[in-house]
Amino acid sequence: MPEDPIAHSELAALTRRFEEVAEKHDREFGIVKSDLTAVRLQIGNLDQKVEALSDKIDRNQAQIIELLTRLVGRNPDAG
Repeated sequence: MPEDPIAHSELAALTRRFEEVAEKHDREFGIVKSDLTAVRLQIGNLDQKVEALSDKIDRNQAQIIELLTRLVGRNPDAG
């Protein structure tokens, strides 16, 4: 049975389209992966900032408690 040139050209066209789509998906996957990495870094930075803020709040609360503790038992008229 002789080879069919139309079938070969159709197969070649389908193969080219498949490879183009595969390359496009690979590029898009790389972009998404890169974006996810950036998001992870930002989340890590936010975690550090939240932890630092929490520590600062804890220190401020401790200072407030210390000041209030010093005031307990003082005569308000003493100034």
